[in-house]
Amino acid sequence: MAIFDFHAHFFARPFFEALAQQSPQAGEPSEKLERVVQKTGIELPSTDIAQHTHRWIEELDRHGVEKMAAFASLPEEASAVAEAARLAPDRLVPFSLVNPMVPDAPAKVERLISELGFRGVLMFPAMHHYSIDGPEARAVFEVLERHRAPAYVHCGLLVVKLRDILGLPRVQDIQYANPLALIPAANAHPSIPFIIPHFGAGLFREALLAGAQCENIHVDTSSTNSWRKTQPGNPDLSTVFERALEVFGPERVIFGTDSNVFPAGWRAERLAEQREAVGALGISEADSELIFGGNAARLIAATS
Repeated sequence: MAIFDFHAHFFARPFFEALAQQSPQAGEPSEKLERVVQKTGIELPSTDIAQHTHRWIEELDRHGVEKMAAFASLPEEASAVAEAARLAPDRLVPFSLVNPMVPDAPAKVERLISELGFRGVLMFPAMHHYSIDGPEARAVFEVLERHRAPAYVHCGLLVVKLRDILGLPRVQDIQYANPLALIPAANAHPSIPFIIPHFGAGLFREALLAGAQCENIHVDTSSTNSWRKTQPGNPDLSTVFERALEVFGPERVIFGTDSNVFPAGWRAERLAEQREAVGALGISEADSELIFGGNAARLIAATS
């Protein structure tokens, strides 16, 4: 089975440096990052993009992963992720965070796709305070639709631990993170594959409703999915997969891990637990192959 992890954060050095620059804590950015290392045990990536890229490719090889979507989680990281994808074009598929509220956002998205080789975008309405079904995102969607490029739209719970450690304010407002708000946008832009990460991250019922309404809305399976604790009965992962497959079908459920930092590296345990959860449902091998690789490959192949 070809494994395509469609949700992973590349986390190049510029990502950490940008957050440290924004941090209100005392000290130089390097001192702030050192405190992060001491508190979390994470390893700061090399300033050499080729070296960091090589480390990710080694991880993919070690775990038998064919491809990985590599997210630029801040705009400042986009050039690093573009370079990584250039160095490993058959293994890394670049996506970038986009805030439609910033000036010239549509032009920036066009450049990401047309010039830098990005295959889609990440959108965080709860972080940037806009309605995904409002006028703010419309011009960005028009660019994405021309390229049939996927849009990840984060919905539900959103906690960024690194921001907390660096003392950055919690600006997340999940009133902007309801999957139901995707329905008008998905209907208006049927050529865009919309992807809701983490099964909706606590807004699972709403993600199911959105998927039932729009055939171009997908869910990904990434992260620990600890949001299940917020649900009545704390459903197990097999139950979550079962309900998602009943609504979305095997063609719109996409595997991801939410892998991000080293030394943890690529999170093989998430593949193992998800394969176990899917295996308990007794679905066909063909459907399992769609979930764990085929669907992601199809969406990327359709992007121009």
